[in-house]
Amino acid sequence: MLVSKNKAINSLLKSEKKSLFRFLTLYVAMIVFMILLLCAYYYQTQEKLMLSSQRATLFKYAFIHAKRLKVLHHFFDERVKYPRDPRFKSAIYDVEYKEIFSLLENKNIRFDKEIYIVDNHIHFLKSLDDYYLGTKYIVIEVLDDGIWREIIWKNIIGYGIIAFFVFLLFGLYLAKLFLKPMRDSIVLLDRFIKDTTHELNTPLSAILANIEMMDTDVMVEKNRSKLKRINIAAKTVSILYKDLTYLTLEQEKENHDEMIDLKALIKNRTEYFDILVQSKQLEYKLDLEEATMFVDKRKFTRVIDNLISNAIKYNKRAGLLIITLRPGELAIADTGIGIEENQIPFIFDRYIRFNQSEGGFGVGLSIVKKILDEYNIKIDIISKVNKGTKMVLKW
Repeated sequence: MLVSKNKAINSLLKSEKKSLFRFLTLYVAMIVFMILLLCAYYYQTQEKLMLSSQRATLFKYAFIHAKRLKVLHHFFDERVKYPRDPRFKSAIYDVEYKEIFSLLENKNIRFDKEIYIVDNHIHFLKSLDDYYLGTKYIVIEVLDDGIWREIIWKNIIGYGIIAFFVFLLFGLYLAKLFLKPMRDSIVLLDRFIKDTTHELNTPLSAILANIEMMDTDVMVEKNRSKLKRINIAAKTVSILYKDLTYLTLEQEKENHDEMIDLKALIKNRTEYFDILVQSKQLEYKLDLEEATMFVDKRKFTRVIDNLISNAIKYNKRAGLLIITLRPGELAIADTGIGIEENQIPFIFDRYIRFNQSEGGFGVGLSIVKKILDEYNIKIDIISKVNKGTKMVLKW
């Protein structure tokens, strides 16, 4: 009997999706930050290991070069050519860090570190105890082939992606676990609404049918007033019943789109709600021009009924209910309690009710938004607290 029961149970409502999105956004940001920290630590560790492995070789080169400087220092009158080696480049600096002679390709020297990498070159700094040729510091330079770096990046990318997806799957499991109570509550509420809808059908139909058949002309005024109150209550329940019926039984029905006369439809619906308008001593202000729309009449009737019903429900006693129709635009406004600005983005969420003094399940505007989205109809909400609310449809 119930259409798409599994779909209703398994689908996430907008509020649940937002909760899931916020949790996953925070969780993903956290794991990305953690993975980046681990990658940075891994990179630095591997760089230190590489430099450590190079240190022995470069220390040997520096020792060899120091001996050559010693020889050159003692035989400077006979030998004036600075010693060179095909295996490395070198430079010498005095105690004040001034260059004496240099063959380095990169002269960006760091005197605070013994071994380091700069622009694809590895530098090794050795301090001398004996000032041969005035030298205090020897810098040995070799070219960094970058092979170790390629291996590191492959490991970082490979293991990083694997770790990310592992943590993401774990995060989805946690999110599902955390959101289960919310999901169970939603399923329970959906089931309650479906059961309530089913039980309302027979008594409500009987009440409305009997009200229509009663001859008010033969009634005394006291009984006519009582019947009027019964009619108001029955129509209020009828509006809720139609929303619940649409939500649980009709929304998956195939559309029967047709060109409808919006002016005639709005007049018909305002007449339907007239008794509710009178009960609150409201005044209609209708400014209707001829306009048409290609839409399923059954669905668009639900849109108009919900907007008019809300304009009545949240209006002030003796207020105005203003309906303006233009080609491509329909506006329904009230002079009621209004909506807080920070609450406007959430009014279309199912089961959301910002005024607990009014009845309902909080499904009407959720149905409205779904139908409007289906037909690409834009809805704008203009509202001020204690001034009123205006719903504007544009197509």
